[in-house]
Parts: sequence; C-alpha cells; structure tokens
Amino acid sequence: MWSDARLREHPAQPVAPKKAPKMTGFLQVEQLAKAYQADKPVFADVSFAIDKGEFVCIIGHSGCGKTTILNVLAGLDTATSGHCFMDGREIAGPSLERGVVFQSHALMPWLTVRQNIAFAVKSRWPDMPRAELGAHVEKFVALVGLSPAIDKKPSQLSGGMKQRVGIARAFAIQPKMLLLDEPFGALDALTRGTIQDELMGIVRETQQTVFMITHDVDEAILLADRILLMSNGSEGPKGYVPGGMAEVVVNPLPRSRTRAQLHHLDGYYDLRNHIVDFLVSRARAH
Repeated sequence: MWSDARLREHPAQPVAPKKAPKMTGFLQVEQLAKAYQADKPVFADVSFAIDKGEFVCIIGHSGCGKTTILNVLAGLDTATSGHCFMDGREIAGPSLERGVVFQSHALMPWLTVRQNIAFAVKSRWPDMPRAELGAHVEKFVALVGLSPAIDKKPSQLSGGMKQRVGIARAFAIQPKMLLLDEPFGALDALTRGTIQDELMGIVRETQQTVFMITHDVDEAILLADRILLMSNGSEGPKGYVPGGMAEVVVNPLPRSRTRAQLHHLDGYYDLRNHIVDFLVSRARAH
C-alpha cells in the first residue's frame, strides 16, 4: 500500500462529470428530470431539440411525464433538474412568447369569441390601436373558419368550435412557439379531422414551431416532422428505472401529406407499425 506521503504527492484525480452533448435548435431541453419521490423519478435525462418551424409530437402512455414536460416548457411547472432554453434564453415562468392550447378550451364564458381573442392580443400588445386590434382578431378568427360565430359566447358554440377559438387565440398572439396538450382529445373523429387540417394549414402558412402531445398515432404521423417516443418508469431486475426519451423517429413521409392520402403513402404502414410496436411492447406502461 502507498504511504500517506505518497498519497499526498499523487492525490486522486477527480472524475469530471460527463456533460450532455451540446445541442443546437430553437428549443433545447437538456437532461430534464422530474421526481415527486426522490428514489423514483417519473422521468430522467430527457434531452431533445426542436428547430424553428418544426412540428414535433411526443407519444407515450399515461404517467410517463409528457404533460409535465409541456408544462415545464410553458413555464407552468418546474423540473427537479435540467434546463430548457428557447431562442437562447432559459425558460423561467409563463410567457406570451409561448402559446398553450389544452384539451379544455379555457375560454372566458362571459366574453364573445371576438372578445376572448382580443383580450389575449391586448395582453401581448397593450398599445395596439383599436382598428388594428379588430382587424388582427378577425384575421385569426377567419383562419379557423369561425367568422360567422365571432360575436357568439362559448355557451353558444360546439366543443369543436370552442377548440378552434382556443387555437385562434394562441396563434393571434404570434408566439415564438406553440404548445399543444392533446387539444383534439375530447372531439369526435370528424371534427378532429377537420381541425387537424386547419391546424396544418395555419402552421404551414405561419411557419410556426410546435410541440404537441398526442395519444393518436395517426395524428402524430399526419402532423409531425419528428415523433418523440417516451417510456414509462418501471421496476427492473436492477431496481427502478425512470422513464425517459426512448427513441426519436423522423417522419419520412412528404410534408405536403393530407389525411385523405396518408394511408396510401409508401412508408406509412412501416412507420405506424413501428410506433404501435413501441407502445405495445417497449413503452413499459403501468
């Protein structure tokens, strides 16, 4: 054994912590983790980047932490560890630079469609002239096909129409990024398809950057440029393994795809089967 003197001459060199690879992208999520119980994080070491103008969907079973990640990006929740940056600045708290649409429309029931959207726009641009404000609101109401209902209150609208108002409101504040938490989950299939088409059209027109949670595989394939597959935490032979980002799938289908042609595109079934196989056999749902 070495003497104390020898140890003093040759002190043990500390091992430098392994750094996450430097990521590039408009949005950067670096080694994000969330734990409600210290020894069993919901997810850990989640890292990904999203380029400006990119549409990214995240899929995983309930409990894997998808909504928590979205809420951290929205500034509505905090991570246990890790960092999120958008446009070179760390996300800290809510901001009108990030528009959020939840499954529930969250409209103010005492205001009309016009007034609900105008309220958000005035929050973003308090000094916008009245005439410009009116034209701005009408433009985004027209984008979601609700011009005939612009002076109706939420109680006079169907569920699908309310979600369109929520989408119009999010786009009207012209955020740098749009965050969607299963916005069509409560809608019937026909309405859902119609709003998907409208969303796709607006995103292509505005080149909006979008991060969206969905449980619908076909919805992800239709809308997303890339699909993030997330696993649940689970007990393994060596103890508890936290959930995390299991795989990132690049959508190889042409970006000009439509719902009607989706099932006829080469590569669609391979892509769909790959994602379904992940959800059935590799996501470790519990």
